[in-house]
Amino acid sequence: MENIISIFVKSIFIDNMIFAFFLGMCSYIAVSKNVKTALGLGIAVVVVQFITLPVNYLLNTCLLMPGSLSWISPELAGIDLSFLSFIVFIAVIASVVQILEMVIEKYTPTLYNQLGIFLPLIAVNCAIMGGSLFMQEREYANLCETLAFAAGSGIGWCVAIVGIAAIREKMSYSNVPEPLRGVGITFILTGLMGIAFMSFMGIKL
Repeated sequence: MENIISIFVKSIFIDNMIFAFFLGMCSYIAVSKNVKTALGLGIAVVVVQFITLPVNYLLNTCLLMPGSLSWISPELAGIDLSFLSFIVFIAVIASVVQILEMVIEKYTPTLYNQLGIFLPLIAVNCAIMGGSLFMQEREYANLCETLAFAAGSGIGWCVAIVGIAAIREKMSYSNVPEPLRGVGITFILTGLMGIAFMSFMGIKL
């Protein structure tokens, strides 16, 4: 249980997808002008991450890893399908994003219009793909650890985009030098927030 909590907290604050690895920056910069829209995209990323990571974990464990097919037949124990992991992970992510896009369009068309092209672009959001690749690289022991990482990494990305959106809304009332307005000041703020999140590295988990 302690290990699961450690993975969850660490993936939010210490290994934050934005501030530690700078993954998903295109959506982070483009959709962070408004808190409501940023929160909508952040929740969508959490949902996609929470669904795709466990599915990809099961596929990786039961089908793709070397020797993972031994549960079907001992003769298949020597087969290694790990070279297919990129294709399989992307297919799962794209499928879940397509379903989520249809649900949002049906039940919250306002949010769907606000997110625009960035909603289908979740399918190629490197934070989502990065989560699956980190899961594979770190070799989590069970599904519970994977779920903890999925929830933590998604929430961490959501916290990052909502935080920068709130700051950017306040910055609209500030006298920012003209050359830095828009993307320029956003990159500076992201760097400062990344430095702030580095303080969590001192937490002993």
